[in-house]
Amino acid sequence: MICGIGIDMVENERLEKIIEKWGIKFLNKVFSEVEIRYCGKHAQSSIHYGARFAAKESFLKALGLGLGGGVKLCDIEVVNNENGKPELKIYKTAKTQIEKRKITKIHLSLTHTKKYAMAIVLLEKN
Repeated sequence: MICGIGIDMVENERLEKIIEKWGIKFLNKVFSEVEIRYCGKHAQSSIHYGARFAAKESFLKALGLGLGGGVKLCDIEVVNNENGKPELKIYKTAKTQIEKRKITKIHLSLTHTKKYAMAIVLLEKN
């Protein structure tokens, strides 16, 4: 049964400016080491950071929460499985929310262009 859906879009240029201004302090607050390594190896890293930021926001929206709603962005991690499909790994504050709601499956889809990155998250429970 679907119990939550969230979608978000990020302007990559805006995120790039935030990263330029705050640097590693911002990156460490929002992204995991794995995400920072993944995004950093791409020529236009802001596109990949944008998609991951959109995924985190989409996850919060699917939970019915917003930023500051009790889940830290760094507790939500986007990873690619062995086939390259993006998936969410959740930790600490995010995991608490998933367990509280008895969510059994998290679906994620990402897309991006030079200007925009988007993500959608769908949450299921039995």
